Amino acid sequence: MMIRILALATALLAVGHAPSFAQGREISIPVLRASVTVAGDLVRIGDIVDNAGSAEKIAIYRAPDPGTTGSLPVTQVLATLRAHQVIGVDTRDLAAISVTRLARSIEAAEIEREVARALERRSGLGDAANLSLTFDRDVQTLQLDASNSGTLQPTAVRYDSRSGRFDVSFEIANDANAAPTKLRFTGTAVETVEAAVLARGVERNEVIKSSDVIVERRPKAEVGNDAAARDNVVGMQARRQLRSGQAVRVTDLAKPDLVVRDQNVTLIYESGGLYLTIRGKALEGGTEGDAVNVLNLQSKRTVSGIVVGRGQVSVAVAMPRPVPANADAPVATGALEAAAPVSVAANASVPVPRRAE
Repeated sequence: MMIRILALATALLAVGHAPSFAQGREISIPVLRASVTVAGDLVRIGDIVDNAGSAEKIAIYRAPDPGTTGSLPVTQVLATLRAHQVIGVDTRDLAAISVTRLARSIEAAEIEREVARALERRSGLGDAANLSLTFDRDVQTLQLDASNSGTLQPTAVRYDSRSGRFDVSFEIANDANAAPTKLRFTGTAVETVEAAVLARGVERNEVIKSSDVIVERRPKAEVGNDAAARDNVVGMQARRQLRSGQAVRVTDLAKPDLVVRDQNVTLIYESGGLYLTIRGKALEGGTEGDAVNVLNLQSKRTVSGIVVGRGQVSVAVAMPRPVPANADAPVATGALEAAAPVSVAANASVPVPRRAE
């Protein structure tokens, strides 16, 4: 009898406390998310459902490719959740769930820069900035798993200077303690230089104008070590005939002739305070600083002078030696003959222009 009384009391006590136990426990309803982002290659229940409870770590789908977004129909998701005992899910009237996978993007330009840096100064190559690369396969932006956070570390670099072929391998460290990602690129590398290129054909002795020249990068093997800069080409004279599209070398150029053969020129005689100009005819051409022979059109004598400007030749005047104290001493006739052109010029009443201030 006593046992029955105790059992009944226990049952009544349990019934009396049941409502308070239910009131103290809050039940959270599972709710679908409209869009989610995942870092790995799997989508888990906890990624797409809030309040998934103990089922949150169960993988139910493969994630889309790194850097891309996929869509999951809600009807399909609900069926999958029921299979894992996740029921009573609040769909919030969603039709589909958007799933985006995080990625590390490596742009094509970055890949080309890293390959050039790996090849820099190898087997006779120059700076990375001067290397022109051609890849066997088009280089495109790579989308890697987000855990690949390391730098592109070259592990093997090969270059054949005869063929220009390269083979470069990289490794990228992984935050997930997985094996590093390996990348390999092959192709050809050519060192280039900036060169002045002719926009049209130029004849021998022709002066090159600004409109005749463009700037391009050309293979160093084509241009050589004496490629001329644009500023050093304009205004210069071609030593030989040059074709359109040709990269100009320093050896192709010369200072322009300021005096041309058979050209009428101005002979300049200057000595002390004396400054005379006389018409002459050049017997040969020359650039600034060249010595040329000129026919003095007044004295009909050939004199030698230095080209000092366009159509101008300066003639040095030898001054006569002082007369010796002994009047009977011979006079240096050579000095008098050298000064003869000045005397002729003075007698010809040639106007003497004022010197520039």
